[in-house]
Amino acid sequence: MSRHIVVIQGHPDARPIRFCHALADAYVAGARAAGHKVRIIDVGALDFPVLRTQEDWSSGKPLPAIRDAQATIAWAHHLVILFPLWLGTMPALLKAFLEQVFRPGFAISDEQGGRMWKKLLTGKSARIVVTMGMPALVYRWYFRAHGVKSLERNVLRFSGIAPIKETLIGGVGDNDPAARTQWLSRLEALGREGG
Repeated sequence: MSRHIVVIQGHPDARPIRFCHALADAYVAGARAAGHKVRIIDVGALDFPVLRTQEDWSSGKPLPAIRDAQATIAWAHHLVILFPLWLGTMPALLKAFLEQVFRPGFAISDEQGGRMWKKLLTGKSARIVVTMGMPALVYRWYFRAHGVKSLERNVLRFSGIAPIKETLIGGVGDNDPAARTQWLSRLEALGREGG
């Protein structure tokens, strides 16, 4: 079954030399080869401000680039979010992007007077792909993958996205060509599966 997939490239450096870009390219190639329809949002190539007040988030008017991203995400059945681990979590630019996009009226609705939020993105699934210098097991077991868990719980599940799967890629700074090739193959296979 063909799926609509949106790949959100969350590396703040839009230059293609970053491993996150190679991983995204591998996923996209696999997905398209299997007949899935794919769109890409490159956060590092977008220009948008950081939200500074609760009022901006809840009732501010999104810029055209953010409205375009929202329309792309609305089109999707499945989201793939890729980013490097910085200080235990996602880079600030990706967080700022998610704050801009996952606003009331798009991701959630306050129809019940602030007591309960209605989840507006129910029916979509996601995969989070994170690269890091440390071993992935250390991040998962010692640090409890706190940055990834926060994204899952406080952004994706809060807006109704489920199920959510993780791919944690450790030891990226080791420059092991064989390991990189294996990860690229793995992401291409995930793309073919549409998951």
